[in-house]
Amino acid sequence: MAKAKKRKYRKLDRNLPVMRPNAAGIDIGATEIFVAVPADRDAESVRSFPAFTQDLHELADWLQRCHVDTVAMESTGVYWIPLFQILEARAIEVHLVNAQHVHHVPGRKSDVMDCQWLQYLHSVGLLRASFRPEQAVCEILALMPHRENLVQMACVHVQHMHKSLDQMNLQIHHVISDITGVTGLAIVDAIVAGETNPEELAKLRNHRIKASLETVRKSLVGDYRPEHIFTLKQSLTAYRYYQQLIADCDREIQERIERFQNHADPSAPAESCNKSPLTTDSTFDLRTHLERIFGVDLTRVPGFDVLRIQTVFSELGVDLSGKFSTEDAFSSWLNLSPKDGFSAGRRIRGPKIKTKNRVTQVFRMAAQSLHNSQSYLGHYYRSQRARHGAPKAIKNTAHKTRPYFLSPGDHLSAVRRNPVCKT
Repeated sequence: MAKAKKRKYRKLDRNLPVMRPNAAGIDIGATEIFVAVPADRDAESVRSFPAFTQDLHELADWLQRCHVDTVAMESTGVYWIPLFQILEARAIEVHLVNAQHVHHVPGRKSDVMDCQWLQYLHSVGLLRASFRPEQAVCEILALMPHRENLVQMACVHVQHMHKSLDQMNLQIHHVISDITGVTGLAIVDAIVAGETNPEELAKLRNHRIKASLETVRKSLVGDYRPEHIFTLKQSLTAYRYYQQLIADCDREIQERIERFQNHADPSAPAESCNKSPLTTDSTFDLRTHLERIFGVDLTRVPGFDVLRIQTVFSELGVDLSGKFSTEDAFSSWLNLSPKDGFSAGRRIRGPKIKTKNRVTQVFRMAAQSLHNSQSYLGHYYRSQRARHGAPKAIKNTAHKTRPYFLSPGDHLSAVRRNPVCKT
């Protein structure tokens, strides 16, 4: 067999002072990973490794032989997670960097040049690591987006149920507010079971339905075709299946929240709470557990309910003041601060940056929900909306709620004394 030719890689010239002499750069791919180390550490300063787990451990061994103690890698999809965890377990400092911060470089684009460029930028201290919470929070973080996907897929099947009802000209989903409620599911179950008499179906109306019995009866007069009843049955089965998956996911999240340590006393064991059920499990009190974890009841912040606090916790963890040096740094991470600059005495407006940050979405939704709130933040939101319009009012109000999470004890004490006061 002929010997495989070794690849020759061009070395980058360095002109800036090196701040991290033991830095490496990693370009992540789905099937192949390219790694660059300082030129004096190995005869081959750039190597490629397959993405198999065994090869990832060989990659980590090679970095340790080259005396690398810090690496920089781009956050490419979810491909970076296995290597990140392996390197973290080897006590190698990993800087997960934003791809937008390193992509605007002229010249040809290749995986080899990418890893060399990452290694160079990291060695001279020009890369900033992205925020990543602790491992216990990452476990919950992995489950929360999955739960959201399950909810979205369940909603798709609710839309299929609406379509089947429309094709039979049944207007019940326009008469009642929710087809997946007590009355809606009872009527759909009866239709799937073969009942087509509007009089009998209308008797399943719950007493809390605002529409009259006659209106419900009229909405159930239609063309009950077998093919549409069949599609309605399958959509109902799929909806209930996803509801079961959501309940299983909720239990998995609840187990991890119960095991999470207290903020006030990390050595204290988790306490079981059996009050005020807020999730699918009737014995689980999410509000009390979150208060135990944070040390304060963050649901007292106007606009933030239990599920929004849970989202913030699953993304950021508990002690935010130790992770963000200032309120402005937290605001910048949330993309709630302006990106404008100044040049030649004039203001330069920065581009509008779209973000998929789930915490930012929570802050914006909380701000938007303050339209009728009588708290200080509610008055501030209405004032900003009257002056600047709804989009700016939502952003400004979301920006104003950030101190409640960096130093909740100081701000929530003022809210407890006077919910309308300026904190």
